[in-house]
Amino acid sequence: MGETRHTKVLIIGSGPAGYTAGVYASRAMLQPILVQGIEPGGQLTTTTEVENWPGDTEVQGPDLMVRMEAHARAMGCEVIADYITRLDLSERPFKAHADSGTTYVADAVILATGARAKWLGLPSEDKFKGFGVSACATCDGFFYRGQEIVVIGGGNTAVEEALFLTNFASKVTLIHRRDELRAEKILQDRLFKNPKIETLWFHQLDEVIGTDSPLGVEGVRVRHVETGEIREIPCKGVFIAIGHAPASELVKDVLETHHGGYVVTKPDSTETSIPGVFAAGDLTDHKYRQAVTSAGMGCMAALEAERFLAEQEDKAALAAQ
Repeated sequence: MGETRHTKVLIIGSGPAGYTAGVYASRAMLQPILVQGIEPGGQLTTTTEVENWPGDTEVQGPDLMVRMEAHARAMGCEVIADYITRLDLSERPFKAHADSGTTYVADAVILATGARAKWLGLPSEDKFKGFGVSACATCDGFFYRGQEIVVIGGGNTAVEEALFLTNFASKVTLIHRRDELRAEKILQDRLFKNPKIETLWFHQLDEVIGTDSPLGVEGVRVRHVETGEIREIPCKGVFIAIGHAPASELVKDVLETHHGGYVVTKPDSTETSIPGVFAAGDLTDHKYRQAVTSAGMGCMAALEAERFLAEQEDKAALAAQ
């Protein structure tokens, strides 16, 4: 039987939203507990150069998250390496059951579980995951030094991955199903100027091909979206960069969601459909999905949690009179 711990504010998730909430909740003397989750630091731990974080012309994603965690700890936030497997929001105080066996009982909850990479769902993609197919260039790019690589996608994620992979690869082919990219213009400009990158328009991945013994990628089959014509492209690595989906599994059947699982919050607020439960960062943001906006929402969530708890205390005091 695991232990039971009580906290005024439980923060679930450890990206910019979670750590910022930890800083602000600590400064409000709420003594928050932050449970980091499966991927401490979130998506920025798999990002290299971050060039749009205010105050840093350029900062490494993992370094930024180390600094944010240290800041939260310094303010008094208790940061725990564990992850929540089940969340009971049916009544207050709320109960969060962790993988370690610990049950956290919380007067307010801030959800900052972020988002994770999407996959295409192809059988061959799944077969070669970890053996030539990846969704993280910063994790796996080093293994493809001097090799030809394919990147699938057309947004910021795909362009950033393609540019980063030119540090290792002899050639990067970016495959996109349309004839224009959705990425920021500054990123597109860098991509088109890079001599190592070739862009293949109007194509989508049909199959990853490779060897079984040992398991490894040898190329891809891609299909023209209009003509249906199939062509093969030799490569040793395939990076799927088609965006991210919100990590809302804990609350998808309890809280109101939209746009494929993003948690709904009230206008200009982090309040969810359950009083005392707040959501911040990529879990709720289907529009901007930036580190700086996530941090801002983490701040909002902590301030709103502080206000909510103060109101509950006032109501309890009035009821006791």
